[in-house]
This record gives sequence, structure tokens and C-alpha cells, in this order.
Amino acid sequence: MMDFLAQCRAIAGDAYVVDAPADMAAFLTEQRGRFTGKALAVLRPGTVEQVAALVRVCAEHRIGIVPQGGNTGLVLGSIPDASGRQVLLSLARLNRIRKVDAVNRTMTVDAGCILEHIQQAAAAEGCLFPLSLAAEGSCTIGGNLATNAGGTAVLRYGNTRELCLGLEVVTPQGEIWSGLRGLRKDNTGYDLRDLFIGAEGTLGIITGAVLKLYPQPKASITALAALPSPADALRLLVLMQDHCGASLTGFELMSRYCLDLVAQQFPALPRPFAEAHPQYVLLELSSSESEQHAVGLLEHAIGAALDGGVIHDAVVASSVAQSAGLWQLREHIPLAQAKAGKNIKHDISLPVSLIADFIAATGPLLDAAFPGCQLVCFGHLGDGNLHYNVAPPPGISNDDFLANQDKVNRVVYDSVMAFGGSISAEHGIGALKREELAHYKSAVELNMMRAIKAALDPLGIMNPGKVL
Repeated sequence: MMDFLAQCRAIAGDAYVVDAPADMAAFLTEQRGRFTGKALAVLRPGTVEQVAALVRVCAEHRIGIVPQGGNTGLVLGSIPDASGRQVLLSLARLNRIRKVDAVNRTMTVDAGCILEHIQQAAAAEGCLFPLSLAAEGSCTIGGNLATNAGGTAVLRYGNTRELCLGLEVVTPQGEIWSGLRGLRKDNTGYDLRDLFIGAEGTLGIITGAVLKLYPQPKASITALAALPSPADALRLLVLMQDHCGASLTGFELMSRYCLDLVAQQFPALPRPFAEAHPQYVLLELSSSESEQHAVGLLEHAIGAALDGGVIHDAVVASSVAQSAGLWQLREHIPLAQAKAGKNIKHDISLPVSLIADFIAATGPLLDAAFPGCQLVCFGHLGDGNLHYNVAPPPGISNDDFLANQDKVNRVVYDSVMAFGGSISAEHGIGALKREELAHYKSAVELNMMRAIKAALDPLGIMNPGKVL
């Protein structure tokens, strides 16, 4: 392996081929600290040409490559396995904003650009890049594309796939495919871009992208509604869409248990209602006209929801600070979970119309199998994505409960499939859900996926052991 590492150092430079265990440690542990992989080395190229050259060397030596962006994933997709025979290839040094075209409403970026920096660069040009995630201060756009990340604005703008017009990719053979065309129409054969988006680095390494930009809204307004049930949340969604149309950009469902958990772990955060309610919806409207227009739309819709008995109460933010405070309640749910202890996470999607039925059916199934377990149910109701997490019953240790993870997953995922849903909405498959995918995907689907993998990556060096 010394010859292999010497070749890597000749390409990237001595400082950017890291093989000391202490220096590799931060790259090899997933963000929740539950798994640490091993690697021959961490490679940190600074150019696309270096990425391509490193891939060629890895192909020559039959060394598996694990691409990594910000290491914020939740399914072990960017962590090497325990064999110590793979390299981790970090894209963090590829972090340039290459070009902003405000007229074409596009931005061309390196894959290692941090999402928040892309948002800021767009805003500096009077534009909006609408992808927004809790990890936006550390996740990178390459990882967002590789997992087809969702976030809080999917209802209005779509997943990351819908926000990308073109890609630059290093193939498993070490060639560079440049598809960085800022075209909204390009009907010239197979859509290669869509093969790599959501492929989690198993077909090639995304090194650059052309992203869609949008006009900055003239105003945004946020409200928190309290309601009796998830079924009423769906009624509110339909009402808001009827009244507000495309102005409705966010619609987040949170159970009482979620906000109680946030209040326990972060008592300094606002508590908008004097009384607790069974369910809450955080919603956001954006207007291309004016703040007055946004306020008028929201007030009219909220009034109709109160008059119709759809909601019990509502709080409308009257300032940017109040809006940020309401969003903090939503964004602190995962942080509150982490502080409270370990839990079994599920990132699922369902037909929007069936979400209330799923929640009503699945809770009793889990309680029958694991009496007293706590359900931390929240997510992007407008696009059908729930984070349906299961915490231990009182008095049961985290480790004892986590020993039941496979059984808990089976209850949840069987119910998801019964309602026509998906076991992964926006986090991907990685290594963590690989066996679950094999359990729930049809043989036809899996065979087509394997055929694509074999055609593009015949040596199997691209993120081995992930997805398939």
C-alpha cells in the first residue's frame, strides 16, 4: 500500500493524504457517534483534475472510494466500513462559487461548497437558493445532491434534484464528465444528471453543479397553529393551499410530545401557547408582492381555519426575531432528542392524504409490541415526509431499547409499505438501510439498479457496500 499512497501524495500533495489514525478520526466517525469506520487514508484533493487522477489510481489498485462532503448524513453513507481497505475522499477543499448568472437565475459551484455559503452568495446577487436544512451551516451541496436532500421548502421548490440543472462528475474510470449547462430544456438522450443525483456516490463523484436560483421574496411571514389531530393538519393544508396557492412555502407538523421535549431540554426557547395542544403546524408564506400582501393572505386563511374549527389557536410572528423563534422550535426537535437520549429514527414518506391514517394505525402497533415507547413524530407534512422516531419507554435504558431496532423498524416499515410509502424520504439508504432496501424493493427494481451499477462501475470501487 505504500506505493499506492505514494502515488496519491504525488497527485494531491503530502499534506492532503492523511493516514495517521488521530488525524483521520474526525472523518471516520458518523455525526451521531454510533459508528467509526477504518480507512487506508483520507484523500483531500483541491481540484477536479486531482479527484480524477486519484480515482484512476484507486481503480488501478482496486481500492474502494468513499466520497464525503460535510459528514452530516444519518445512514452511514459517507463513512468507510470496518475493513480498513477503503479510502475516504473528502470534497471539502473543492469549495468555490464558480459563477453566478443572475439573468439566467443560475449558480455554478464546486461540490464542497457549504450550503449556507451558497445561500449567502445567492442573496448577495438579489436571488434565492431555497434549499434549507438544519445542517446547512456544515453540509455541502455535493452531499445534498448525492442524497437528493429535501428540507423545509420542498412544498414550494422541490427536492435538491429539482434545484439542479447540470452536474460535473468524475466517473469510476477517472474521467471527467462536464454537464454544467444551465439549460432548463435539453432533450438530447438519457438524463445522466438524474442518474447521479440520489445515487449516494455509488456511480461516480459529483464535483460541481449548476443550481437554480429564484427571485428573493419581498416578504415572508411565519405562523404556528395549534390543532386537535393530524387529520385536522391535513384539512389545514388543503385550506392554506386553496387560499394561498404557491405562496405557501413551508408546512411542518409537530406533535405535542415534540414540543414538550424541546421545552424540557431548551427552556429558554419561546412557548407560544399557554395551554398544550395535541398537534402543531408551523407554516410559512412568501410573497413576491409585499409584506402587506403576505399578511393579508395569512390572516384570511387563519381566520377561515378558526371559523371552520380546523385549528384551536394560532400565533403569527410580527417580526423577523419572532419568526426565527418559531422556527427554532422546529429545528430544535432533533437536538432535544439527542440531549434526551438515543432513539430509533425513521425518515419516511407517504401519500399526503394518508399521513393521518398512518399515524393513527402505526402508534398502536408499536405500543403493543413495545409498551410505553415514546413517538417523536414531526416533519414536512406538505410533501409527505415524516421523521417518525421511537424513543425508549420510561425506565428502559437506551442500549436495551436499541437492541430492538430491527423489530421496531419492521413494525414501522411494514406499516409504511401498507400505506404505499417509502422507507427513505430524504436521508438516503447508505449502509444503515441497505438490508431494508433489499427487503422492500421489488426484484425488478433491484435488478435494474444492479445493472446500472455494473455498467458504470464494473470494478465496484464507488462507495462499496452502500445502497446495494
